[in-house]
Amino acid sequence: MTFDSQDHPRCTNSDALASSFSASYAGVLAFIAVATEGNFARAGDRLGIGRSAVSRSVQKLEAQLGTRLFLRTTRLTTLTREGELFYRNCHPGVERIVQALEDMRDLREGPPRGQLRISATTGFGRRIVAPLLNGFRARYPEIAVDLLLDDRTTDFTADRIDVAFRDGRLDDSQVIAKQLIPMPMLVCASPAYRRNHGLPRQVEELAGHSCINFRMASGRIFEWEFKVGGRIQKFLPSSSCTFNDDELVLQAALDGQGIAQMAGYQVSEHLRAGRLVACLAQYAPDDRGHYLCYPSRQQLPGRIRVFIDYMTTAVRALNLECSIGLSPLPSAVPHEVRRALATGTA
Repeated sequence: MTFDSQDHPRCTNSDALASSFSASYAGVLAFIAVATEGNFARAGDRLGIGRSAVSRSVQKLEAQLGTRLFLRTTRLTTLTREGELFYRNCHPGVERIVQALEDMRDLREGPPRGQLRISATTGFGRRIVAPLLNGFRARYPEIAVDLLLDDRTTDFTADRIDVAFRDGRLDDSQVIAKQLIPMPMLVCASPAYRRNHGLPRQVEELAGHSCINFRMASGRIFEWEFKVGGRIQKFLPSSSCTFNDDELVLQAALDGQGIAQMAGYQVSEHLRAGRLVACLAQYAPDDRGHYLCYPSRQQLPGRIRVFIDYMTTAVRALNLECSIGLSPLPSAVPHEVRRALATGTA
């Protein structure tokens, strides 16, 4: 390899990579088939092409290499010494290429298998995604799952993520985003807090209550959001306590320490069971969602397709779209999904 005047690499005739690129792969395959089968006719049958096409491919390869690879007579075709050397060198590589093609075909057409790297926000991943993985693994045992819980924005390339669960509002147009369910943000408190302090009827009344805040991964305090007069209004209440873990926020609300705004999936079961009560429902924002995201629809591997289909069905079956007028889980929810939600075990 030489360099031009600006120190950029420049290929020369002696560059092995550049010279190899010009060699015909079809010619190599034809050569391997003739060497293996012993004549051009049987090689053509194996490759599914005519004898003359095999002969032309080999002749082109010989011209590119500048040497004869076969000794041909009317009754016999044998390798030259150069042909034997070329066969020994390239046959293992061709076998590996054929095996790689078969492996890719199996991944597309056979049972889904391989490594699946998933990213999810900490709360949704721990409470919803992880418990559902048992059922997924039971159905697709040849897929190995690697689940990463992280509240930061997913970098599909740097983190080698196949599928990501994202919450809230999406502003990344570079990924495919499939909404699983809406994400209502509900203001909740325990029945004991309501008995002792009452509940606000207007957003402005929150200033007179003990509020529980959530500190995000960025270090900022999450601002409560309401839809007032058709527009999103943000509100940052003074807090009696602040946590950087949404499970601790939930527990503080259950313990009667104050009022908190939390995602529907966190509080749906507690609202149905009467352990929490909701307020300010008329101001709940309706433009958030839980999304399943992946980089592209093109040539999607089977392991990713089946995961998307499975999780879409399973998450929607949990009936997490809790709004006011909550009802018990529908009887149509699969047993494995119902049990996972109830136990919260992965």
